[in-house]
Amino acid sequence: MAGWISGDALADDAPTRLFCFAHAGGGGGFFRPWRGALGEDTAVCPVVLPGREGRVREAPFTRIGPLVDALVDGLGPHLDRPFAFFGHSLGSIVAFELAKRLRETGHAGPGCLIASGRRAPQLPNRRRDVHALPSGDFVAEMLGLGGTPPELVRQPELLEFFLPVLRADFELNETYRPAPAAPLDCPVFGFTGDADPLADPDEVAAWARVTSGSFGLRVFRGDHFYLRDSTGVLAAVRADLRRARRLLAQK
Repeated sequence: MAGWISGDALADDAPTRLFCFAHAGGGGGFFRPWRGALGEDTAVCPVVLPGREGRVREAPFTRIGPLVDALVDGLGPHLDRPFAFFGHSLGSIVAFELAKRLRETGHAGPGCLIASGRRAPQLPNRRRDVHALPSGDFVAEMLGLGGTPPELVRQPELLEFFLPVLRADFELNETYRPAPAAPLDCPVFGFTGDADPLADPDEVAAWARVTSGSFGLRVFRGDHFYLRDSTGVLAAVRADLRRARRLLAQK
């Protein structure tokens, strides 16, 4: 079985680890360009879920509870230094639920959580569920979000290979209902694009309610995948990690 962390990120001896969780269908490659871009004090550790990259032979999860249980076991040995979470879209709720589960199981929690491109967990979905749609309709939904390369659609065999993972991730997202729990106590930062059809600024601002700590909102120019123009995003991540460190030092 392949590891949960992409590449050799864990070999980086930076004093802080930033565990990054991708969108539906995404893997560690989405965050690979970030490595080395956040300064010498932060190691970017892209998390690879079953069903993609080196884990293509593993069945993807379709429910958040079992996934988070597996993540606690898989990432637990690597939480031996200060760490933070960054999640984009589906990755935001995975990171959030993992932070909650770590607290429940007696582990130290993240120094901060950056939730990107997803409405706050307590808000209802305002779009129809798509994970069970016929293939043609499902693919059209994916193309509409901008995260699926058009060339993938032109390669039927490759598309057929990736569809089960995409469907599983959408099922995981669309069946997710947060269980009642005490708020986190770490800083939480919300990121979104100003033209994101899935998470408008008000919906992302509602992440403030998941923590008793501080909250900050950043709105970037772009759609659901505004991160592709990552220069401003990386600067914001660096700034918010520094802010979280200052806040923790004041406790």
